[in-house]
Amino acid sequence: MFTACRAADDGALLIKYNLQFFAEDANGAEKTEEPTAKKLDDARKEGQVAKSQEIATAFSLFALFLILRFGYGFIGTNFQQVFVRVYNNIPNVARTYDGRLPVQYIESILNNALLTVLLISAPFLAVGFIVAFLCDLVQVGYKPTAKPLMPKLSKLNPISGFKKIFSARKLFELGKSILKLVVMAAVIYSFFIGRPESIFLLYDMPLRQAIGLMGNLIIELGIRISAAYMVIAFIDLIYQRRKFRKDMMMTKKEVKDEFKNSEGDPQVKGAQKRRMMEASRRRMMQQLPQADVVITNPTHYAVAIKYDAEEADAPIVVAKGADFLAQKIKEIARENNVEIVENKPLARMLYANVEVGEMVPPELYKAVAEVLAYVYHLKGKV
Repeated sequence: MFTACRAADDGALLIKYNLQFFAEDANGAEKTEEPTAKKLDDARKEGQVAKSQEIATAFSLFALFLILRFGYGFIGTNFQQVFVRVYNNIPNVARTYDGRLPVQYIESILNNALLTVLLISAPFLAVGFIVAFLCDLVQVGYKPTAKPLMPKLSKLNPISGFKKIFSARKLFELGKSILKLVVMAAVIYSFFIGRPESIFLLYDMPLRQAIGLMGNLIIELGIRISAAYMVIAFIDLIYQRRKFRKDMMMTKKEVKDEFKNSEGDPQVKGAQKRRMMEASRRRMMQQLPQADVVITNPTHYAVAIKYDAEEADAPIVVAKGADFLAQKIKEIARENNVEIVENKPLARMLYANVEVGEMVPPELYKAVAEVLAYVYHLKGKV
């Protein structure tokens, strides 16, 4: 990284350093490219998505306290019935068993009480699950994957674990936890500082009324805390999305490598294209001796035309080329006694608008027919 030495002539201290130490990453490449669709899709399959767990927690808490506001009377009544039923049966059981409560009876009481509590709590637990599921669905959509559950040996690496303790993500999580504590403390303080009379009234209230008042205070405070928590959750969501986008950024080399892997190496594709063109050119040259005429520019373009009324309704271009290939076409035409006719406008039009194997378009019928008629006349076919 740094190397210090002293010059022999004047005793000056020289410091040699490696500029690679200041590179953005190990390869010295900076991540400047937006993530590709494939990179994002691969990350999603690995369970890496831009979402905030705080969103689900905040909305679940808010939904829970909102339901409690309208249903805490139902809950209190059912719990009270369980309490009364259990304690009303204790004297009867005690008299039956000479003042003793058998273990079987105690187990039965506990099982029934637990079942009742679960039945009472089930709707609230279901609402909490549905809200949390919908929050995740809105954030990242529905595409489940089991890969995050698969064990990874890299997670057992103590060095990696130690680095994560002091990572920027852990520092942000620490700051977020401190912010949550501060916000909740502020909400609780502002809530109770304006209601001191409610606390002191509890001493003079009957038990049922005091429980009702405490329930109202807790629910109202819970809704306020949940609303404040939502603000923190949305801040966390913005951070998580920005961080995810930054983590997914790619270097130019990564984009190029991904393109090679998905689309194929451009050099290989270029070689394949050249081989296909060469094969097509060979076939074209093999058909050239069957042409009736070669229309030239005369130096830049050459287009070979064949007309057979039994094969097609119009003349067909069997070969065409420019520059060197045009000269090659004319050379083969001479070797096979194919007439060469100079017609600059027609040669350009045919070369630009008609591919090999295609028929001449109707707008060029007349011009091509005149050339063919001239050739047929020279060969004595008409």
